[in-house]
Order: sequence, then structure tokens, then C-alpha cells
Amino acid sequence: MRMAETDKKATLQFEGKTVELPIMSPTAGPDVIDIRKLYAQGDVFTYDPGFTSTASCESTITFIDGDKGELLYRGYPIDQLAGQSNYIEVCYLLLYGELPDKAQFEEFSYRITRHTMVHEQMHNFFRGFRRDAHPMATMVGVVGAMSAFYHDSTDVNDEWQREVAAIRMVAKMPTIAAMAYKYSVGQPFVYPRNDLDYASNFLNMCFSVPAEPYKIEPALARAMDRIFTLHADHEQNASTSTVRLAGSSGANPFACIAAGIACLWGPAHGGANQAALEMLRTIGTVDKIPEYVARAKDKNDPFRLMGFGHRVYKNFDPRAKVMKESADEVLDLLGIHNNETLKVAKELERIALEDEYFIEKKLYPNVDFYSGIILEAMGFPTAMFTPIFALSRTVGWIAQWKEMIGDKNQKIGRPRQLYVGEAARDYVDIAKR
Repeated sequence: MRMAETDKKATLQFEGKTVELPIMSPTAGPDVIDIRKLYAQGDVFTYDPGFTSTASCESTITFIDGDKGELLYRGYPIDQLAGQSNYIEVCYLLLYGELPDKAQFEEFSYRITRHTMVHEQMHNFFRGFRRDAHPMATMVGVVGAMSAFYHDSTDVNDEWQREVAAIRMVAKMPTIAAMAYKYSVGQPFVYPRNDLDYASNFLNMCFSVPAEPYKIEPALARAMDRIFTLHADHEQNASTSTVRLAGSSGANPFACIAAGIACLWGPAHGGANQAALEMLRTIGTVDKIPEYVARAKDKNDPFRLMGFGHRVYKNFDPRAKVMKESADEVLDLLGIHNNETLKVAKELERIALEDEYFIEKKLYPNVDFYSGIILEAMGFPTAMFTPIFALSRTVGWIAQWKEMIGDKNQKIGRPRQLYVGEAARDYVDIAKR
């Protein structure tokens, strides 16, 4: 389904010129003014830092309505998918556009499961990193290097190679993330197991050791699966746009996903849940909350409450409700009730939902506020929060990349600029300066 051009036109008048621009209507969301011919007809560009008012592509994958607090994967509400589906089924949905029937699901799940192992020589690649390397640094390097190990799925013009690359990426990312974690803590790598589901397999690769059996708690695996689902895609965010921009040059899929991981590493993007948990630890105890809340309300104080509000969602984050339910379940299961960080989180949550300042500013707890709490309770260090985010988002990146490759309107990304530097000037010999 493509965006439909309407009979409506936008007229732009300036300096004696009149330019008519087509208006296009999407399936959902605001109309879009098509400015592709603006430069040719009007000899002007638009200025939009951060591209927050610019549609960079057509897409059928994910839709966000920030005012309604709505997130849809291929039209399906995120709360329904997180509550009734599972991550592998969501992966199929994002990649192919429809929910699978039983046979399709079993075949897809089989393919993913049988591709979870990585090339054995990649073990040596990992050992080239310092032991104290951040897991995200390791993942950027390893994923980018996958094109050196899997030559038969790097031709972006071959549909079958694109399909193989997609399956490999979704299947192997948990293994790579778990290996990055094991390497960082000095423990031996754990091979994937074909008898485990996707989330259970990841937990086993992260926490099992050769010395003793590891019991996978089904409730924890389910919570992990929900985290994967809730982070699977999120429209044209910074990392997704990075993947598309890299892909627009014809770069191989592994290089594109590595670029997305690098972008996700930023604390304003994928590092938000780590920042939220570190903020809770900075506050320390419940009795100090009033002090920090007061600082957050002070415009002259640099302190900011992390994990509250969202750039896109104006009223509430639809993922947060599901994540909060998972947080309660995990903490109850593990018997974590007296943890001081958790007490701070609970009290901050209460204040955010009742305090007029928070309500007026729409500073509600978002998905990052709860996900960090869950991951810490499971035993993950904060350095692993963003790698898990990258693992979750890989299928969304791949789906967006595949869609971009098949879009006939897609061109190599080349943003314009508002140049404010020096005008043309002549070179002066160094002796005369």
C-alpha cells in the first residue's frame, strides 16, 4: 500500500515565485507535503534540524500516534502483541507483513533456531578485544565483521541473499550479544541450544556455566521475550534512520546493522534505560527523592530525571504499561522487595503519576524506566542493557532495510544544509598572514 496523492496542493509564494506542491495522504497520520521538486522549481531547500518534520520514506511497517499513545506493528497494537504473541511471531510479522499460520510459524522458527550458531572462527575475533571492552563496542565490531564470514549473503541486489542475511542476523544476534557478555566477565562462551526457545536460549547463553546446570525460569524467559517484542521496532528513529541511510549507498546488510548498533549506543537513544537505572542509584534512598525532584523542577539545575516522558509519545508510552506488569511479575518471582533502588523507583513512579508538575509536563514513566529494573533483577549488568536493546531491534532494522531496498523511490541519502560559514575568499601566503 503506497501513500496516495490527493487533489490538494500546497502553494508556496516567495520572492515573486509561486510553487505548487502535491499533498499526499497516508493510511494513518497527518498529510504530507511532497517537497521533492521544491529545489528544482523554487531554488530553495527546507530547514529541519533532526528531520522532526520531514518524512524520509514511505513505510508499511510501524506506525506511532504520539498523541494517542499508540504503537502499531503492521497495524497490530503493541499491547496485544506483547500480551498474546511472542517475539519470533512478531519477527515474522515485521519481516513479511502478516502474522504466520501454524505451518509458517513452525518453518520460520525452525530456520531461526538452526542458524543461531556463529562461525567458529568468530571466537578468535572476539579474543582480539580487551577484556574490559564495553559489550556494545564488541558488538559493533563483530556484527560489522560478519560480512567477512558470510560472503554468500552480502549481495543486496540478490533477493535470496537478502533473505538469508535477514534470517542469519535475527538468529545470530542473541549469540553475539551473549558472547560479548561472557567475554566481558571472563567466562567461557556457551553454545546455543536448539531445544530452547529464543528468549530461553539467550538467557542460557548468558547465565549458564559448564560447572553446573542452569534452570531457566519460564516467567523470566517470558519477561525477556516481552522486552524483545516491545523494542522490536519504533518507526524512523535515529538508529533505524542510520540503517536506512547506510543502506541507501548499497552497503551490505551487516555493515548497515553495525551502523545502527553504533547509533543506538548513544545515551539519548538506546542507553536511556541504563541512564534511568543509574539515576535511581544516584538518588540512592527514598528520603532523598524530594531533594532530587526539586532539582528536576529547577530550570537552572542540570539534574534531569531519566526514564520519564518521551519525545514522540505526548500522553503515555504504550509499551510502559506492559513493561510495568513484567517488572512486577519478575520482582515478585525473584522475591525482590527490599531493594533500595526498587523502593526509589516505586516512589518516583507514584510521584510522577500524582504530582501536578509531572502531569502538566507529561513526565510519565516510560518503557526505559521499567526495562532497566527488570534487566537488573535478572542479573544483567548495566553495560548489557543497550546490547539487549540492539538484539531486540535487529529485526526492525532488517525489516526497514529490506523495505528500503525494494522501494523504487529510494535514493542515496544526501541531506542538504544551511551554510553559515565564510563566503569564498582568496588564499593568502603564510608569510603575509
